[in-house]
Amino acid sequence: MRRWLTGSLRETPTTVPALAVVVLLVVWATSQAGYPLTHWAPGGLIVLPLLAIALLAAPLRLAEIPAAVKLALACLVAYTALSFLSIAWASAPGEAWEGANRTLLYLMVFALFALWRARGSSAALLVGSWTLALIGLAVYVALHLDTAAGKSFEALFTGERLSYPVGYPNATAAQWLMAFWPALLLARGARVSWALRGLFAGGAVVLADVALLSQSRGSLYATGAMIVLVFALVPDRLRTFATAVPVTLGIGFTAPLVLRVGDRIKSGHSPYTATHDAVVALLLAALLVGLAVACGAAFERSRRVSPSLARSVRRGVAALASATLLVVLAGGLVAAGNPLTRVRHGWESFKGGYSTTATSGSRLLSGLGSNRYDFYRVALDQFAAHPAVGIGADNFSQQYLAHGRSDETPRYPHSVELRTLTQTGVLGGLLAVAGLGAALAAGWRAMRCSDPLARTVAAAALGGFGYWAVHGSFDWFWEFAGLGAPAFALLGVACALAPAPAHDGASRGTSSEDAPAGPAGTPRMDPRRGPLDAGQARGVSTGRTHLRTPLRTHLLTAVGVVAALAALLSLAAPWLSQRQIESAARIWPKAPFAAYARLNDATRLDPLSDQAYLVEGSIALRFGDLARAERQFSLALRRVPGDAYATLELGAIASEAGERARALALLVRAVRLDPRDPLTRRALKTVRSGERVDLEELNRAILLKAERLA
Repeated sequence: MRRWLTGSLRETPTTVPALAVVVLLVVWATSQAGYPLTHWAPGGLIVLPLLAIALLAAPLRLAEIPAAVKLALACLVAYTALSFLSIAWASAPGEAWEGANRTLLYLMVFALFALWRARGSSAALLVGSWTLALIGLAVYVALHLDTAAGKSFEALFTGERLSYPVGYPNATAAQWLMAFWPALLLARGARVSWALRGLFAGGAVVLADVALLSQSRGSLYATGAMIVLVFALVPDRLRTFATAVPVTLGIGFTAPLVLRVGDRIKSGHSPYTATHDAVVALLLAALLVGLAVACGAAFERSRRVSPSLARSVRRGVAALASATLLVVLAGGLVAAGNPLTRVRHGWESFKGGYSTTATSGSRLLSGLGSNRYDFYRVALDQFAAHPAVGIGADNFSQQYLAHGRSDETPRYPHSVELRTLTQTGVLGGLLAVAGLGAALAAGWRAMRCSDPLARTVAAAALGGFGYWAVHGSFDWFWEFAGLGAPAFALLGVACALAPAPAHDGASRGTSSEDAPAGPAGTPRMDPRRGPLDAGQARGVSTGRTHLRTPLRTHLLTAVGVVAALAALLSLAAPWLSQRQIESAARIWPKAPFAAYARLNDATRLDPLSDQAYLVEGSIALRFGDLARAERQFSLALRRVPGDAYATLELGAIASEAGERARALALLVRAVRLDPRDPLTRRALKTVRSGERVDLEELNRAILLKAERLA
């Protein structure tokens, strides 16, 4: 093992900084999946020097990078640049800056994992380490559920759905299932050690069962789509099926107990009673499945199987797979009934929102009812209104407040495809399709390369990325750096395993000294001066490049340094600003003036966001300092003219001051910006009736509303 590890690092030295990024990804997985700016922005500041170290330690050889990977990187660079440019036309430039920085993070992660060619062993080290870490974290969560009590147990759940450690049940399920597919596909690898194959198979059971605790309907549909994609696109289907059988049996036996946990929580059972049986069952099933797969792998590697027996086993597995497919299809048709009726019912429940969701039985089978139809309607309307370059990165929130119909206030469209079209337009969509298409093409080639271990790892990496892309098509996973960054890292690993392009002499940059001399004994020729001896040929081949190479090198170095400094400043400024805001929010009750000073620093660090002004205005209202509050909310509107909260507060302050006409104008505008907010409508009604808005009562109601939404 030690020799294998050192050999992997020697073959691909950039594995070391890549492993450091893997550690960062695991850290994000332990808390909110890297969603807060204060989590992922400092992570970007770690990835940036790691990428620089890789470039210095192992300079790129562009000729060895497949054309598809170059195209993928170029498109992602262009998409990142477009995201930064969108700050210029975004209605909330601070949000656009944050969205562009997150895209920059994904670009750096992809570049670090994709640009240096990897061997199967080094790629297995990266993908295997991340997968095993997620398996270990899932085991910890399961054990934690069995020992937590009281408020510590309640903090793990949103209602009856497990939300720990991400905080959002759907993203929690996605985090485990992103690792499930690499675990399953690595467990089938003939070149993976028998012990690791057993560990991956048992871990796949744990990952799936812990994901089921979140009762994510999106994960159910995404898993169905992934099963079809894996068996349709990944080679060695029989090996995949043979490994999936014990894993599926383990999940099938434990799923009823796992799904019962939510019902027991809803019924008021104690934490121990609610979770103990499920936790014991899933850990026992994982152990048995792991042992079964490990024993099968050890027997396979022992090479005691005769060719005739191997052929018989393959025929048996193929027959079992065919029978399973027929049973699944028949069972699906029986369960679904009339397909047209089923599709029509699904569409009606999707359009109908939560009101059409069943309230009894398993949530996983409760239909498609949610507010996503309304999210998508607003997103498509905005795309139609701004088709070329969109409305700006992460600028969906204000548009939904103004044009949505549900009571929710989503910041994002809940779909990576609609996010791309709405926020970066057709141009961004074309760049995304071309870039991801090129990267997937490189991964496809990697799954069919000559190295069996590389094929296995490429399939595992694409499996993890594929799940993120499929489930992210109807949820807001782009915004979780702890999901998006691993997805781009896995995609990068698959690209790094793609076979190097074949080169002729010209593409390798061979000089006339290296080129064939022609017929035996024929000297090389200079077209202007006739025959050359070896020394003269060497002078001709290098003389013209001697002057150009230093200049080009210095120019590329200068561009790289400038780009690195710009990225450093872009990531650091909003992060430091947010830290100042959070610090001010903690200390303001006891030290308001110190809080004001920190918020002032925050506005200088981030010259685009209005958040520091909004926080300072809200603090000033708590102390009755209406002059300061009015000034801060006015400054907020200078940065983000469409901010509904600042407009509402200014209208209420004007009403308190007896400026009825100004209050009416501001509150009418606030209602137009957020027409479904009952507090804004009530304030406008109060002013129209000739009364004054009670600022203290209004802000108490705003605080209670914020606590309910949180």
